[in-house]
Amino acid sequence: MSHRPSSGLAAVSTALLAMSRHLQVRDVLATIVASARELLDAEYAALGVPDDHGGFAQFVVDGVSDAQWKAIGPLPRQHGVLAAMLQGARAERLADVTRDPRFGGWPSAHPEMTDFLGLPIRDGDEVIGALFLANKRCARPPAGGCGFTEEDEELLGILAQHAAIALTNARLYERSRELTIAEERSRLAHELHDAVSQKLFSLRLTAQAAAALVDRAPARAKEELHQVAELAAEAADELRAAVVELRPAALDEDGLVNTLRTQVQVLDRAHSARVTFDAGRIRALPAAQEEALLRVAQEALHNALRHSGAGRVDVALARRGRGAVLSVHDDGRGFDPGAVRRAGRHLGLVSMRDRAGGVGGALTVESAPGEGTTIEMEVPGG
Repeated sequence: MSHRPSSGLAAVSTALLAMSRHLQVRDVLATIVASARELLDAEYAALGVPDDHGGFAQFVVDGVSDAQWKAIGPLPRQHGVLAAMLQGARAERLADVTRDPRFGGWPSAHPEMTDFLGLPIRDGDEVIGALFLANKRCARPPAGGCGFTEEDEELLGILAQHAAIALTNARLYERSRELTIAEERSRLAHELHDAVSQKLFSLRLTAQAAAALVDRAPARAKEELHQVAELAAEAADELRAAVVELRPAALDEDGLVNTLRTQVQVLDRAHSARVTFDAGRIRALPAAQEEALLRVAQEALHNALRHSGAGRVDVALARRGRGAVLSVHDDGRGFDPGAVRRAGRHLGLVSMRDRAGGVGGALTVESAPGEGTTIEMEVPGG
């Protein structure tokens, strides 16, 4: 029985829509490979992004188990048929790749492959990847086996053209994110200098004053030491807040729910306010949406714990349709959102709205003086 989806324009459209949902390069690569394998009904598919040293900067496979991929060993080099695609920038369609004079053999754990179809992914004159499939499947294999057809090559060509656009867009997005991260780190460096450094300087001066007063004015020395303790506590709070923002999100390893839970636990221990977290059963979300949710949660928590005077902050993450909704509610002093905008103060709201809008989501803010604040962000999912 064939696993191929309905052929023609509908199948190509499905594959292209799947690619367009992602903004992270790794997600785009994985989607291209899975879409190509499903579209052309092959056992195996792979996509390699070449580096400048004869190897591959990234290599994504579909149809090979994690255990099998680990057993295969190091990534392939740019040789044989792969090199022909990358250097000649042309399609390769072979009835049996093992009989090609350029074939150099497989690692011992590598699956057996026969028929082969490969295409370079090009951005203008630059080859930015090599997409290939192996072992075509069909419902009723003819005497000579299945094999990839000219129609398959045309379909893969269409996919490769759009893959180049998706991959280029993802690279541009990641570069813009890198610039944003650099800007955030610069802002945090200024915060550390302006807040923590000044407190530590005051702490040192106050401690020196206390030492000078110990013998001749013990009561005043005691007052100065109390001030030292207060300054030390304030500096510790500033450092904890900065560390939470600087810590890697670990989304790939822990997932959004566990990452948020860990950060809430850290903040609950570091602040006098009670900070809680509740999460329902959340679908897997695109990486860009998960990062945006995490960053908005961090910004909202920062505002609530540093500026609102809240005694309690509740963070919740719940499923909504194919996506998710994040809520951060505090019982603090609240504010008038309109007055904040008119005064030119933003409390990070512009940044949060930009993050939500950048992943197709929406942000709402509900607050009033004396009534606390609720920040809600919804993302559409993938």
